[in-house]
Amino acid sequence: MTATSLLSPATPLPPLARVAFRLAHAVLGWELRRTTRRHLARLDPHLLDDVGLDAHTAQEETARPFWR
Repeated sequence: MTATSLLSPATPLPPLARVAFRLAHAVLGWELRRTTRRHLARLDPHLLDDVGLDAHTAQEETARPFWR
């Protein structure tokens, strides 16, 4: 059995690997939210308007914790 055959969608991951994968996926999602919200906080008002947000809505979004 090769390493690439272990990654086949037809072959389920072992339980511990599945847990590790889900944890890594969650952490990556949290990091993406944190980074995106940090960039959103730095946008000028005219750029917020371009993406369809007002300053109040952008501030509410940036105040949310990264896990939500």
